[in-house]
Amino acid sequence: MESIEETSASYLSFVDYLIVFSLLGLGSYYWLFIRNKSKKSEFDTSSIKTFSIEPTLTRSVSESGFISKMKSGGRNIVVFYGSQTGTAEEFAARLAKEATRYGMKAMVADPEECDMEELSKLTEIENSMAIFCVATYGEGDPTDNAQEFYEWLQNGGSDLTGLRYSVFALGNKTYEHYNKMGIYLDGKLEELGATRVYELGLGDDDANIEEDFITWKEKFWTSVCEQFDLQTGEEVSSRQYELITYDEIANEKIFHGEVARLNSYVNQKAPFDTKNPFLSPVLVNRNLYNSDRSCLHIELGLKDSKLRYEAGDHVAVYPKNDTSLVERIGQLLEFDLNKVFALKNLDDDSSKKHPFPCPTTYRTALMFYTDITSTPRTHVLKEISEYTTNEEDKAFLKKISSSTDEGKQLYSDWVIKNCRSIVHILEDLPSVKPPLDHLLELLPRLQPRYYSISSSPKLHPDSVHVTAVVVEYETSTNRVNKGVATNWLKDKIPSNNGHKVLAPIFIRRSQFRLPAKPQTPVIMIGPGTGLAPFRGFIQERWHLKQNDKPVGDTILYFGCRKKSEDYLYEEELTQYVSNGTLTKLYTAFSRDQEHKIYVTHLLKQNMKEIWNIIGEKDGHIYVCGDARNMAREVKEIIIETIMTEGGKSRADAEAYLKRMESQRRYSADVWS
Repeated sequence: MESIEETSASYLSFVDYLIVFSLLGLGSYYWLFIRNKSKKSEFDTSSIKTFSIEPTLTRSVSESGFISKMKSGGRNIVVFYGSQTGTAEEFAARLAKEATRYGMKAMVADPEECDMEELSKLTEIENSMAIFCVATYGEGDPTDNAQEFYEWLQNGGSDLTGLRYSVFALGNKTYEHYNKMGIYLDGKLEELGATRVYELGLGDDDANIEEDFITWKEKFWTSVCEQFDLQTGEEVSSRQYELITYDEIANEKIFHGEVARLNSYVNQKAPFDTKNPFLSPVLVNRNLYNSDRSCLHIELGLKDSKLRYEAGDHVAVYPKNDTSLVERIGQLLEFDLNKVFALKNLDDDSSKKHPFPCPTTYRTALMFYTDITSTPRTHVLKEISEYTTNEEDKAFLKKISSSTDEGKQLYSDWVIKNCRSIVHILEDLPSVKPPLDHLLELLPRLQPRYYSISSSPKLHPDSVHVTAVVVEYETSTNRVNKGVATNWLKDKIPSNNGHKVLAPIFIRRSQFRLPAKPQTPVIMIGPGTGLAPFRGFIQERWHLKQNDKPVGDTILYFGCRKKSEDYLYEEELTQYVSNGTLTKLYTAFSRDQEHKIYVTHLLKQNMKEIWNIIGEKDGHIYVCGDARNMAREVKEIIIETIMTEGGKSRADAEAYLKRMESQRRYSADVWS
């Protein structure tokens, strides 16, 4: 800058200087006052190109702390969320919105974007409180966005004396570490001196987590009113986002399904992750079943993506909703789905400026960004009840979304048990006509689907393989519900004319790993598509044998209904047995004989061999598949094996298995 000024001095007269500085002054005035004022009053389309959601790993802590935001906005409640699939974030937003009913003002915050040391300063705000909605992920782990907060707590945290708090935990009872994160957080905050406003809430996603939540929050708010001396006000339905519509806007400024960055599907740039997925070409798509059901074997290309994976990792796929369902919503609500719009957060302090990438079309929002197939939560039904012309329908929706015992039972029976989506509800209650923009504000985000990778990079460095059953079932209302991702993938057939069929993907690392020493023996238990990661493990060990490396015993337990119909990768597995890669292969075909036989029956028959592997050779056990029944039964059989063959008491056997888990000698990759 100095050299420019020196050069100018030799050429510019005093008048020239006067003109230049006058123009600079006018420009500064415009920028600081006029332009900023206009930006506040309308959506700035010039900023669209820079709109992005930073990837999880690179997201930085907000420069303005949450305490200063609360003070400037007159807020006394902060609601933090630890969310992997969006449910905890949704519950946090609902709690924040309801605070106004009790004369309080709340903000929602992502702990990853906050300096959690500031929790100790919350007492500076009168009648303040922190609420935490936290999910447990995987085998008792924190969600990605709560990882740093969890580590801070484990490292000691800070003195939180005077802080008032409450925790609602989200989990699934089919998993061993049910709500571990919420339980830990609730106890740790108390340990650090904080005062619990209301008891820990436990939400079970295997049953009816919506009922768990509304039951807990009603009692929670009652406790808050008592402790803070508050009165319950009238329920007010208020919008979180402002609707902005566009008559004319350039196509390149509209989102067309991208997860975060505008035009990222046109101009692909590494690194690829959850917010910047790679458009992977579908190389192979074939059905593995010989029945009326379908199980997909899909190979997704990685070439030129710089994506790397290990056997046992997961591949995440961003699907899109069924076109017919999207069109049906447009038809039912009588909306032009091609209309371009944006939803802008009315809360200027919120880090979440839009519920999904905006501006976009209603069709794109329904297709790529919102979950239209899950059963809607009660608050959605309550809000849309205001848009009905039939008083009976309105009363029904009010009742079904209430927190009364009758309302909760009605919601369970009519919505949950009948698997009614928002499409079905709009069909069954035709007088309900909510504005589409409000409905989109209420519906949760469409989430990526995760699949255990069924290949090894040693054999397939340029592709990941997916093995997935196509979900399709008939409900009690005689409707056919279809799995979003598997039915979308089912139609992605590679073209012979050179045209690439693409799917947005990213890789998620896993702790589900083969032993570091190849000589270590392993037992793999994977009925049905639980076989997926073990196909990768077997390929890994075959590659080692091909390179004359010593490999330990490799034992696989696999089960399915019928050998002739759903025996996955039969030829491959038979070949691995014949060439010695698989030391032993135990198969159970449950419906090929009068009495059903499952892998659990085979495990009970082979207790001596199992103990020899895990008790005498320090081998590893891997379990993949159904968490609700199979994984629990397998764990019980292993404990029984340790007792029977290892000569240990029940308590000692359980402790032995716990040690195996901590040493990662017993690993599970399960789902419910």
